[in-house]
Amino acid sequence: MFVSRLVKYAVSAVLVLTSITTTAAHATASGAPGRQVRVATFNLHHAQGTDDRLDLERVAGVIRTGGADIVGLQEVDRHWSERSELADQAAWLAERLRMHVVYGANLDLDPLTGGAPRRQYGTAILSRYPILDWENTLLPRYDGHEQRGLLRAQVQVRGVRVQVFNTHLQHNDANERLDQVRAIQPLVAAHEGPVVLTGDLNARPEAPEIRALSETLADTWSRAGSGDGFTHPATGPEARIDYVFTSADVEVRSATVVASDASDHLPLFADLVVSRPRD
Repeated sequence: MFVSRLVKYAVSAVLVLTSITTTAAHATASGAPGRQVRVATFNLHHAQGTDDRLDLERVAGVIRTGGADIVGLQEVDRHWSERSELADQAAWLAERLRMHVVYGANLDLDPLTGGAPRRQYGTAILSRYPILDWENTLLPRYDGHEQRGLLRAQVQVRGVRVQVFNTHLQHNDANERLDQVRAIQPLVAAHEGPVVLTGDLNARPEAPEIRALSETLADTWSRAGSGDGFTHPATGPEARIDYVFTSADVEVRSATVVASDASDHLPLFADLVVSRPRD
């Protein structure tokens, strides 16, 4: 019994020392202890699910159950039309989930009736952590196509400032998507420290536009996902077109696609570790 206890204590000591060594090594390499954060990307299809039912509560449930700290949302209505009951969907979700929010209006139209809010359609970023600043940049657009944008939010994750980007690329023109990616690259490169990019990129991993984006950012699914990672369509998914990308200094621990009927896309969650840059 005494020997058994000694072995038990010895094993425990080794595990503790290993944990301390690993943590110390990570802190030394990055300049500060890492902060774990769960990031998700979700094209919510203005909260219309696979059953064609509008249900923001169902979207909120997916985000809540998934435990996301930061979420990039695409296809978000803001007083847009009766299809979403003229709701400010980003504000509603932020209040329901008790999260901070910023919204990028890529379409911005006059209201249907005088005195009503402007009709907007675009992307949003939700965050459990404070958002320090943000901006939305319009991306290249070909004639007759929908305006797309790149939404950026600087998020303070327990002392580590993370640049979070969110986008939704053109769905029916590969050349336009490539131009949009080329516009995104310098915008991302202009910021120091950890970078996370979420989005519905409307292209499979082997597409030139995804390969171009991979020149400067890393695909979390390629680093830590298991399986095909298909996200679209939600019923019988057969394409991986939704992504979480990061800068090379971000550790990726896991990437998971979650089953859901809340949208025509499935959400992707990624568990990351972010650290302050070394001085």
